[in-house]
Amino acid sequence: MISMIGLVGGLILLVILTMRGMNLFISAPLCALFVALTNGMTLLTGDVHFVSTYMSGFTSFIAAWFFMFLLGSLFGKFMEDTGAADSVARYIVDKLGMKKAVFAVVAACAILTYGGVNLFVVAFSVYPMALSLFKDANLPRRFIPATLAFGSVTFTMTSAGSPEIQNWIPIKYLGTTPYAGWEVSLVVALFMALFGYWWLNRLIGKAVANGEVFEHREDDPEIPERDYPHPITGVIPLLVVLGLSFTLHHDFGHNALIIALAGGVISILLINNKYFHHLSSAVTEGTNGALIAIGNTAAVVGFGAVAKSTDGFQLAVEIMTQVPGNELIGAAVAVTVIAGLTGSASGGQAIALPLLAPHYLDQGVNPEELHRVVAISSGALDTLPHNGYVVTTIRAICKETHASAYWSMFAMTGIVPLIGLILAISLFILF
Repeated sequence: MISMIGLVGGLILLVILTMRGMNLFISAPLCALFVALTNGMTLLTGDVHFVSTYMSGFTSFIAAWFFMFLLGSLFGKFMEDTGAADSVARYIVDKLGMKKAVFAVVAACAILTYGGVNLFVVAFSVYPMALSLFKDANLPRRFIPATLAFGSVTFTMTSAGSPEIQNWIPIKYLGTTPYAGWEVSLVVALFMALFGYWWLNRLIGKAVANGEVFEHREDDPEIPERDYPHPITGVIPLLVVLGLSFTLHHDFGHNALIIALAGGVISILLINNKYFHHLSSAVTEGTNGALIAIGNTAAVVGFGAVAKSTDGFQLAVEIMTQVPGNELIGAAVAVTVIAGLTGSASGGQAIALPLLAPHYLDQGVNPEELHRVVAISSGALDTLPHNGYVVTTIRAICKETHASAYWSMFAMTGIVPLIGLILAISLFILF
């Protein structure tokens, strides 16, 4: 009981401190320490102790994702400094009108995500264009994180055919394909896209009606009007990233993103070299931004590593995987809660599926239905405030605070997928 209280208490404390804007390099280790102490974990001695467990999670994330964060940050900063992002944004506004600014950002994120580009990289890549679009349309910038996330982690990330890892992990345990349950997945994806887009526009419209406008900041890029490159020079680098990622994903896995992003950075340097205003500053700011982004995310991953090693977490997993009632509902509850505890959709699946898959398959549950329910449910409560993608997108990329940007983001990435999950289970049960 003390172990479970410590686990839940540590998670709640981390959420509260994150929402209040406390530095994650301080709050995440402190909350992890609280979890460790209440679970009887030693600090420095023994086979499994707090420091080694926390740092193994911290360093393993950096080792796996450093180059993607670095190149993704440089890519975004180069798009800003050359004015390529502004050029694309103004072209879209001129052709589609300011009311389509949100649609353009959502569409760009959806295309890249379904093309196989990692979610973090999508945020880095599309943010410069999103900032320019919101500026030209005079929309409150605190909704940019929600717009980026909606296009990336709702109707695309967990849908049938998606190349994102959240759609591929179940294949190993269920013997299915990426297109498992595609009929229901298509209905759910369309619902989430239409309902989420309507709700997002309603939230932004309400803020505008209350007098909110785009707020300029001192560190926003200022590119003179006469220096704008042709809009196509901002599209080509994005196509390079998408094309290389899609082509090389099968052979290199997520490491294909290193090549794809490097190709995108090089293409900007070649195409828009004469439009750089402060190349050295862009490199410095991009590098620093990458370090902050990956550091913040790794700090939270370290907390998750400590949480997963406790008796309380193992008990929570056992309880969640034995939820009575309809098997699909039980699987959905288990994956949703575990993903929320770990702050990771893929982490929630990786922990739950080894236990869920044989249990439910032995009971005769359709593996394709189970695949789709597990995928969709992993993408709901995973986006609590301590989630790595949430922290990186809100703080490191968009430079917002959780207090101002999180609730609209949670509406898009938490509530919309939960409704989609209910719809998916209902359709599977009825038909």
